[in-house]
Amino acid sequence: MNDRTDTPPPPPPDCPAHISAVQLGGLAYQQTPSQLYRSMRREHGAVAPVLLDGDVPAWLVLGYPEVCYVTSHDELFARDSRRWNQWPDIPANWPLLPFVGYQPSVLFTEAEEHQRRAGVITQALEGVDQFELARECQAIAEQLINSFAGSGRTDLMTSYAHTLPARSVLWMCGMPQGSADTEQLVDDLRISLDAGEGDDPVAAYGRVGARIAQLVKEKRENPGPDVTSRMLLDPAELGDEEIVQDLISVIAAAQQPTANWICNTLRLLLTDERFAVNVSGGRVSVGDALNEVLWLDTPTQNFIGRWAVRDTQLGGRHIRKGDCLVLGLAAANTDPQIWPEAHVGAENSAHLSFSNGEHRCPYPAPLLADVMARTAVETLLERLPDLVLAVEASELTWRPSIWMRGLTSLPVRFTPSMH
Repeated sequence: MNDRTDTPPPPPPDCPAHISAVQLGGLAYQQTPSQLYRSMRREHGAVAPVLLDGDVPAWLVLGYPEVCYVTSHDELFARDSRRWNQWPDIPANWPLLPFVGYQPSVLFTEAEEHQRRAGVITQALEGVDQFELARECQAIAEQLINSFAGSGRTDLMTSYAHTLPARSVLWMCGMPQGSADTEQLVDDLRISLDAGEGDDPVAAYGRVGARIAQLVKEKRENPGPDVTSRMLLDPAELGDEEIVQDLISVIAAAQQPTANWICNTLRLLLTDERFAVNVSGGRVSVGDALNEVLWLDTPTQNFIGRWAVRDTQLGGRHIRKGDCLVLGLAAANTDPQIWPEAHVGAENSAHLSFSNGEHRCPYPAPLLADVMARTAVETLLERLPDLVLAVEASELTWRPSIWMRGLTSLPVRFTPSMH
């Protein structure tokens, strides 16, 4: 696929650059990705040839069994992106470089090195008391609600859902709550992960790295009962730079996906009549709504990726050594093979929203994310019981991202209350 000749031959039919490759992006993705996945599945089967930004070829793995196979066979589909056969053609300003460019973090490690690094994160997260986290999340939620409760209207995306998980995960990592530099870090995290008009995500990401490096230095000198200190004191003896990289991975994974999980759940509760009666009656369905969102509107739609260690077969496709595979988590969650009646069982939690295999979200990260999301949703509904959308449900728009599934805004109104 990378042969340089004066007149390049057409790509073979089993190459992802083939003429029928689907452009990943566009309006279809923003509003109704599930329909796009269905049509791709009909045309291409469980593994579809796709084009990333700038027409860079890759494979999108759409099938539930196929995603499970890829994520549980690291010897065939590995995480170190330096294997990619497309690097000679990737420009220096390629928009997906932050996700794909190799970094010395736990995300790109493999085999024993990955087990060592992931083991340190797991041990550090296991030290988080979930009841204490729930109390802290509730205090953060109350504080945020107090800031807009008197106005009778707000955009929950910016004033609530984005900020709560950022503050919560920084509290877990030992950042002082309420300080100016913690608030600056919360803002820089938002910009680096989800830049708006006029924001500079590269500069913001640089500031995040610098502040986390400072936190690691502070905790090295003065450890406390927090995730950062536990990583520093772990017998694996990771270096400061390794810990900075891995902390940034933990914080980023906790912040934006959890924010979108909170917001997508609130959207479901506010727009779907199945929940309206039950929720106002007694919170019985908040857990159901949280789980249904992980199946049908998962915060991380697609994840890039895995790279083929050698030529192999997958879903009837010939995958070449160095090819990039994008994990279609949202498509796999709605695979008709596992839901033949098109009915997703909310009580079932075998979704792939936290991925699968060695590189899945390290235990107990999903439990901690659930504490944050559940506390955020329940506290808001308790404080503002007559919360309703301030626009028609059809006017809500999704962010133009093929990677994240999140709303651009969630405007609501309610009876103003003084706290």
